[in-house]
Amino acid sequence: MTALPTVLVVAVALIDADGRVLIAQRPEGKQMAGLWEFPGGKVEPGERPEAALIRELKEELGIDVNEACLAPFVFASHAYDSFHLLMPLYLCRRWSGTVTAHEHAALKWVRPNALSDWPMPPADAPLVAWLRDLL
Repeated sequence: MTALPTVLVVAVALIDADGRVLIAQRPEGKQMAGLWEFPGGKVEPGERPEAALIRELKEELGIDVNEACLAPFVFASHAYDSFHLLMPLYLCRRWSGTVTAHEHAALKWVRPNALSDWPMPPADAPLVAWLRDLL
């Protein structure tokens, strides 16, 4: 069995005042285009996961997040064909700015019990049950 490289990606469940969770649709031209995911992205070499998530949220959604507002929650571990994905999921209820799709095809605020209605990448899908049970 050949060892696959591990890719560290961080993601966040942004939770609004009504208890809904933000999901983002992957744009055309990207792998798994059209699927819905939790916002986030790759951790660069030498970068802390929280710093990567703050950077990605600014780039992808145009919002500012304070590190103290990121609560580590659960993680996904998933083997794709060419790499292994390790993805910590953080919870965040406070940010500044207006959530805007800068890199995604669309954004949706979804009730936790309805998250499973949206097609997601294999690494994101198992996180839905955790969010549904917590929220």
